[in-house]
Amino acid sequence: MTQIELARKGATSKEMEEISQREGIEVEILRRRVASGKIVIPRNVVREDITAIGVGYGLRVKVNANIGTSPDRSSAEEEIKKAEIAVRYGADTLMDLSTGGDLDKIRRRIMEIPVPLGTVPIYQIAVEATRKKGSIVEITEDDVFSVIENQAKEGVDFMTIHAGITSDSLQTLLNQKRLTGIVSRGGSLLASWMLHNDKENPLYEEFDYLLEIAKEYDVTLSLGDALRPGSIHDATDKPQIHELHILAELVEKSREKGVQCMVEGPGHIPINEIEANVILEKRICKGAPFYVLGPIVTDIAPGYDHITAAIGGAIAAMAGADFLCYVTPSEHLALPEIEDVKLGVIAAKIAAHAADIAKGLDLEKDYEMSKARADLDWEKQFKVCIDSDKASKLRRERHPKDERVCTMCGEFCAMKTVKEFFS
Repeated sequence: MTQIELARKGATSKEMEEISQREGIEVEILRRRVASGKIVIPRNVVREDITAIGVGYGLRVKVNANIGTSPDRSSAEEEIKKAEIAVRYGADTLMDLSTGGDLDKIRRRIMEIPVPLGTVPIYQIAVEATRKKGSIVEITEDDVFSVIENQAKEGVDFMTIHAGITSDSLQTLLNQKRLTGIVSRGGSLLASWMLHNDKENPLYEEFDYLLEIAKEYDVTLSLGDALRPGSIHDATDKPQIHELHILAELVEKSREKGVQCMVEGPGHIPINEIEANVILEKRICKGAPFYVLGPIVTDIAPGYDHITAAIGGAIAAMAGADFLCYVTPSEHLALPEIEDVKLGVIAAKIAAHAADIAKGLDLEKDYEMSKARADLDWEKQFKVCIDSDKASKLRRERHPKDERVCTMCGEFCAMKTVKEFFS
């Protein structure tokens, strides 16, 4: 039985109990929100030793870290190190986006890390089709659902499913003449298959079959935004909104069948449109948890897109987005390295925490930090801050003459002055 089915029957799962205690929310309130679909618990029934997390209304904002190989770089060991670093610095979940090397082996290795794992099955479908048949356009519907079922059996907790790109929404895109077209990798693969074969998207056409697989293993569906804008020029346009209405339809179907689902949100959006996008998704999709990439608020900062995404993520989360997918400094440029992953996670965690503060959550953390600063307690500051390694390294390398202060103000430190003359 899935988490949403249990909740509807009035039962409380051990995962609900864990989340209730960790989040400081009454278990009955949590259960009702799971029952309504406003909170999801991504946890495959196959997996046992992972930390259960809740994503959705009234909970802390969660952060996902994407990792995975590419055709140019396919070191499983490097991806494991990235995954470990991501979790160390606060990622709540991981997504394996691998497209190079032994995909099954890499995924199983990553699954050893005890946090919920997501995938985008169309990637493996495309890789296998290219290797065996020469092109993604040669896949069959059986190829699609075989990969999805195999990943579910292995224990994948949530899957990005690009079921919202249909013949109608694709035609809307073709009529729109966007600046950046389709930037979703999964969306582009499915669109190519649809146009070449003159067929409907099998993930949409056979969505009921997909729900049967997801229900059997309690896989949370993350309904992907194949037509998300890839530039702020294309933000909040007709294809994006058309697809959102289709995703709302699929949310209803998922809930009717007892399958947990969330909705993925657009990538590139100017600041002034972010709140409207969140409100629109929440209204149209009846409170389904919203999972956003960034959003990225300007297109001119390659190398710094962890910052542009953190700005957008904080605004989106404050407006009601529930789940932030991190963006690394190498976004748009290269496959992330370990340091990129660390910086991406930290930036997203800062954005998530800033939004939680606005909602009145976790205020005690900032209180502890402020008190430690007022007390000139450096060790306590290092313990509380989000990246203690960097903070302590900076102080160690730029050591002050007076141990009480730092080299920014030295003897004119405001905190030192207050302690000496105001006490």
